[in-house]
Amino acid sequence: MIFRERLADEGGTAVIEFVWLAILLLVPLIYLVLCLARLQAGSYAVTQAARESARAFVTASDDASASARSQAAADIAFEDQGFPGSGEVAVDCTDSPCLTPGASVTSRAEVSVPMPLVPAFFREVVPLEIPVSATQTAPVPRYEVR
Repeated sequence: MIFRERLADEGGTAVIEFVWLAILLLVPLIYLVLCLARLQAGSYAVTQAARESARAFVTASDDASASARSQAAADIAFEDQGFPGSGEVAVDCTDSPCLTPGASVTSRAEVSVPMPLVPAFFREVVPLEIPVSATQTAPVPRYEVR
């Protein structure tokens, strides 16, 4: 009889234990998915920014407008993935002037991806950003008249 009384006292605790176990397992899993999604967005942003920056540079009509076109293309790519104003792009040329036919233009894009749901005061103490970068090389067309 004592055994039955003990079983009766624990009625309904399985639901509570299941809920706590689900919370303890699902909250970190959901946060991991959020972090990975944000990193993937950063990866898409730098890949697109590097590619479009190099393409915009080599299709410009002169060196003066090439840098502005390159930066504008990279800014659009960063903004498209949710990183407005936080990405950087650098363009390097193999020849001088840069748009010499047959030359190569290399564009390198970088962004620091902050971890989601972390308060700003905590980010000042512990750096919780992951740097992501991509590089793209584009040839300047040989037979295009500029």
